Amino acid sequence: MIKRPDYIKPGDTIGITAPSFGPSSEPYHSMYFFAKKNLENKGYKIVEGDTLFKNDGIGINTDPKVAAAELVDFYKRDDIDAIISAGGGELMNETITNVDFEALAGAKPKWYIGYSDNTNFIFPLVTISGVQGIYGPCISGFSKKWELPEEDAMALLEGTKTEFSGYEKFVDPAKEENPLPRDLDPSEYSKIDFDIPYEYNSEKVLTSFLCKNGKAEKAGTDTEIKMSGILLGGCVDVLANMVGTRFDKVKEFNRDHKNVIWVLEACDLTPMSYRRAIWNMREAGWFDSAAGFVIGRPLTAFGQEMMGADQYNAVTDVVSCLNIPIIMDADIGHIDPMLPVVMGAEALVCAKGNDLRFKYE
Repeated sequence: MIKRPDYIKPGDTIGITAPSFGPSSEPYHSMYFFAKKNLENKGYKIVEGDTLFKNDGIGINTDPKVAAAELVDFYKRDDIDAIISAGGGELMNETITNVDFEALAGAKPKWYIGYSDNTNFIFPLVTISGVQGIYGPCISGFSKKWELPEEDAMALLEGTKTEFSGYEKFVDPAKEENPLPRDLDPSEYSKIDFDIPYEYNSEKVLTSFLCKNGKAEKAGTDTEIKMSGILLGGCVDVLANMVGTRFDKVKEFNRDHKNVIWVLEACDLTPMSYRRAIWNMREAGWFDSAAGFVIGRPLTAFGQEMMGADQYNAVTDVVSCLNIPIIMDADIGHIDPMLPVVMGAEALVCAKGNDLRFKYE
């Protein structure tokens, strides 16, 4: 059984550590202090790791051994009740080289929340350590004016909700009118008010498929899709590189868990590299116990086409042979808003039209 950590409550302590990137540069430095204030206003105490504002690493905040040591220390400390990652990044895989997930299995379970590069920690935390983790916002995600997505993330940490729905609108990056400036003088970022809501610009439309006889057919708007099992996944950019490494224990996980709902999204992958990555995971046997797929909007591949490959057939053409349902364009991943998901938890997932629901058991 995959262990669920104790829920947290106001008065508890949240640790912020940087196993990948962190708020050492703008705009994330300024955003961090908005997020810290928001959490403190909710009644939480904050412990900041020494890695938080370091800037001496390559592709991550600091030396991977230093980042890993602090991450493991925070996870084992009795005076820290949950961990929020300081950020995503590029090379957290080098951090987990120095993490003993078998040893973490013997520690008291603790909530860890982050996404993107943090798949490097959350995925083996579930598959090797046997502990649930939350695929959700890093610390900068809590800097904005809190709306339902941020409240949902806290609800998972606090255990105040068991059923979650996708959101009605999203922020299409191609249509953003006021994107966050990235080229200001560092002193100017302190003048920006990050306490603002999302600027939604598009209606959410789910694209779901039913697979039969090895072919994927788009589901009608009145068709209800249901799947039940253990949620597992994260960022495909990370997962495809984990295949075949010593952190790949998916064969053993599939042996013990017969119904796995794969919750996946992609960041930097083009439609072609996305398709290759899904093929790589399938051919490695990762989907042998799959009960269905929930696929988030891919950041780079969203709305793109390469020699006939797009964000949809990059998945459907590769996994339709499994004859299980596929829900796509879900509110998961790098395109806001993000529906937080408890990886390793048992859940019932339902989709009908544009309505997506996760009900935790």
